[in-house]
Amino acid sequence: MTMPSKSKVYEEVLKEIRRYIEFEGLSPGDKLPSERELAEQLNAGRSSVREALRAMELLGLIETRRGEGTFLSSYRPYHMVEILSAFILQESKTRENLKATKQIIEKEAAKIAMEQLETKDFEEFKKLIQSFEKGSETFHYDFFTVLFEAGENQLLQKIWRLMEEFSRTFHKPVYNIELYKSYIEALKEKNEQKIEELSSQFYDEENVEIS
Repeated sequence: MTMPSKSKVYEEVLKEIRRYIEFEGLSPGDKLPSERELAEQLNAGRSSVREALRAMELLGLIETRRGEGTFLSSYRPYHMVEILSAFILQESKTRENLKATKQIIEKEAAKIAMEQLETKDFEEFKKLIQSFEKGSETFHYDFFTVLFEAGENQLLQKIWRLMEEFSRTFHKPVYNIELYKSYIEALKEKNEQKIEELSSQFYDEENVEIS
């Protein structure tokens, strides 16, 4: 199997591991092949396989038992929230860090999706804009969900979604709808520089109210 060069190798490794799990019919508690065996089967470097496995472990999808190997674990949807909660207790600048991290992920999601957006996706954006109500707590979430689904990067979407939902537990953003309209135009134009600028403006104080 030859890994496509156009995608980040570790992302392709993640997809192939998922396919392997489905093909083999593995269930929670079942053992995965070793890092070396996966690298050979997927024709990928061991460093890329290691990175993919670390990402899966962070999300609670697998667990490593010393001396035994790597096993599928029962997925816990709030595993990342637990990590963030622990971070909250230790870090005084959590809000700023969370905001900055979300911003980075959203910019990358836009760049990934930009080449893959179709007419149906822009129709979905149009519907969201038309149905927008000031004070909506889910508009930003719904907007970027369209982007993530177009980009088909499920790992990135899962991490972002948990961060987005967690951030709403301590603040309620009210965004400037005009920014989203400009963002859509930038996506149509495939203008990365404009995407960068607008992504930063989403979190400017003059464009978002925090309650």
